[in-house]
Amino acid sequence: MDISWIYNIDSSLATFLLSMLPVFELRAAIPFAIANFDMSLWQIFIVAVLGSFLPAIFIVYWLGPVSNWFRKWSVMDKFFKWLFARTRAKFDKKYAVWGKLALMFFVAIPLPGTGVWTGSLAAWLFNFNKKHALAYIGLGSILAGILVTLISIGAFTIFDFVL
Repeated sequence: MDISWIYNIDSSLATFLLSMLPVFELRAAIPFAIANFDMSLWQIFIVAVLGSFLPAIFIVYWLGPVSNWFRKWSVMDKFFKWLFARTRAKFDKKYAVWGKLALMFFVAIPLPGTGVWTGSLAAWLFNFNKKHALAYIGLGSILAGILVTLISIGAFTIFDFVL
């Protein structure tokens, strides 16, 4: 996949767009921006957290109508059944134990299969109050941003030391 276009746009916009991508989110955007752009850590952090949070608003408020429209086609209906079952299985036990805090920690843990996209989907599936869901998702995104920034700084420091 050619991502050379990313170097031809403003570094803040590039970081923002990268952090909006599912799976990658700020987990990829922050280390990428630290390694490739001349931005302060605060700038990178704020832009990445905002970029990762933006899709949550659309997912929490619009997933229902959009998924219902797409489910008219059997292929999309199968996809949504799989996606919803997978998300419920990942989040159900955590929610039973931790309640709404589970949503925040689920978003905050920078591991594959977690994050804003999956957390937003879980909030929608479990019928969270939308405003509360966005607050917990936002806090989780901030925590994830802190963790990823600290890990990235440490990794780049070690890498520079070794070389």
